[in-house]
Amino acid sequence: TYPRPTILFILLKQLDEIIIHQQVELLEAILGTETSSKYEIKNRLGQRVYSAVEENGCFDRRLCSPVRAFTMRIADGAGREVIRVIRPLRCSSCCFPCLLQQLEVQSPPGTVAGYVVQNWDPFLPKFTIQNQSKEDVLKIIGPCATCGCFEDVDFEIKTLNEMTTIGKISKYWSGFVNNVFTNTANFGIQVPVDLDVRIKAVIIGACFLIDLMFFENSLDGL
Repeated sequence: TYPRPTILFILLKQLDEIIIHQQVELLEAILGTETSSKYEIKNRLGQRVYSAVEENGCFDRRLCSPVRAFTMRIADGAGREVIRVIRPLRCSSCCFPCLLQQLEVQSPPGTVAGYVVQNWDPFLPKFTIQNQSKEDVLKIIGPCATCGCFEDVDFEIKTLNEMTTIGKISKYWSGFVNNVFTNTANFGIQVPVDLDVRIKAVIIGACFLIDLMFFENSLDGL
């Protein structure tokens, strides 16, 4: 349990569909310079629930773009930080199975809500959602090809035996101009409304990880 009630429970508990919209950065669009990502997190009606801001250094963004370390701070409408996502610098290639991606999600900040751990697979993007005790809870499995030309890309949220799909993280196709000239992205998360609110927070963190790993188009990235 959390040490105190938070607005996370009030707003996130009732959601079964979450929209994550990356905000357009004018400097990035014009100059192609990689800037810190900013997102709006909305409900199915398009009402903003949270905002998220990436924190890291210019060096990380330019030289380590898709695998860069970051701290993502997610705040409510009053500016109170309710979720913190921490991603260390690690590999994303299947050639380095001991150093694959992982991140920690805290809610409230300082209290671990769970983890996202990349699983080794030669063909498919696979991740495990873990609770605060590092016990496996759910799987996330993506498609073999994530280019998503002219269509949405779905990462299915499954039970641990991978037999039942309970939700998905979708990268929405946002048009030719947007995909070529900017890195902005729109995602949708569908989960059961009665899913543990802490696991919902971890799945939001997984969405940010998926965005940077598979849909980061910076020419500066390695």
